[in-house]
Amino acid sequence: MKCFVSAEAFVDALLTKEAAEQPSDKVNPDSLAMELPDWFDEEKYNRGRNFYKSNCFALSSSMLMGLVAVFAVPSILNVLIGSRRSNSVYTAYKRYLSTLLHTVSWFEHELKPGSMSWKSLYAVRSRHLKAGLASKLKGNGVVSQRDLALTQFGFVGFSMLKPDKFGIWQQQAGDWEAYNYVWRVVGYMIGIEDKYNICRETFEETREVLQLLQDRVYTPCLENVPEHFEHMARVMLDGMWSVNPTVETDGFLYWCRHLADVPGYIYTENDRLKLQSTLRQKLKGKSLDTGVDTRELMCRPSIDGLPNLPPRLLYYKDYETVDSAPYYKKLKFFARYKIFLYNLYMTLYSSYLGRLYFNLNFQFSLYLMRYFPYLAFIRFGIKKSLVNIFEEDPTDDAVPKLNIEYTKPQPPETWFKAALSLIW
Repeated sequence: MKCFVSAEAFVDALLTKEAAEQPSDKVNPDSLAMELPDWFDEEKYNRGRNFYKSNCFALSSSMLMGLVAVFAVPSILNVLIGSRRSNSVYTAYKRYLSTLLHTVSWFEHELKPGSMSWKSLYAVRSRHLKAGLASKLKGNGVVSQRDLALTQFGFVGFSMLKPDKFGIWQQQAGDWEAYNYVWRVVGYMIGIEDKYNICRETFEETREVLQLLQDRVYTPCLENVPEHFEHMARVMLDGMWSVNPTVETDGFLYWCRHLADVPGYIYTENDRLKLQSTLRQKLKGKSLDTGVDTRELMCRPSIDGLPNLPPRLLYYKDYETVDSAPYYKKLKFFARYKIFLYNLYMTLYSSYLGRLYFNLNFQFSLYLMRYFPYLAFIRFGIKKSLVNIFEEDPTDDAVPKLNIEYTKPQPPETWFKAALSLIW
């Protein structure tokens, strides 16, 4: 019980106005310096790096899902839009491929002054500082301690809360503790104060913090996304398709909401049965034709900036089968097929040979991302497609579209495109 209260008190402090207004760093960019925390344990840190290497495909996949969720936080979305560095497919490709390569470098290299990992973390921290100053000048707020901590959730939240969804197994006692420790150190190195670092001293407490953040921030934010979320998430996923053609936008957005427990986004028979049971309980004997407000099925959002939309109602009889579930039924065949493949991959990943195959495939994909992103070559040109993580990302003048432009009814999928999706 003590651990739960501690986690709850931590989240309460993180979601205060003070944390939302405290900048990521208080120094001038030219005065920025990094040092290891006093509590740094090199052996434990390297063990966490090895756990990532043993699960690199699944953990990296979970981070992509987490990044989609982070776009639903209004303060973070405003800064991203204002930076003009990811508002189009091309700039999103450059920015988020750079983000992926930065993240991978933290696990590939030792954390010592002068190492690739050290230089990468310094570059990321410096960019956060500069982006925060520029955002403040534009009136879009700062890159705050709360924003950094909530972004940290994107990297670890779904994998730590739902490892089974990604086929991730601890091979030896203490692996998850070590992986949690790596992200605690990374959080410190990019400027997150210990009192706001969501990776706590123990993996158990971190999971409790993550669950509270999902319940109080990510589930309600993904239920009622801020304006321009659809555009920013979709151009990111479209851009990342250029290095990972398994990405399918509608399927990924659905699966992100499923992972975040947004009411109504079910996939398995157990999900369906649990939802119907919950709806029946909420109806309290009323007719099964009565709708249940999704707000009754989750916490109120603990952050400001979300739109005030009409209530979304769920109906018991809409969930007699998974295929009849309204939000799953809206998905085109291509999106459903990609979700099926994604789950198949993660099921195979839980086996030794599956993990070996997909990890090797991921390493080969990383090589292509760095030196020969052939799909990006075709879309953007050879020179424009290559990414140097230490160069500033390009800007653009693209104006993000309103959410309604993406959520309005779409034309039915042709049989030809549905058939083609089976092979591509």
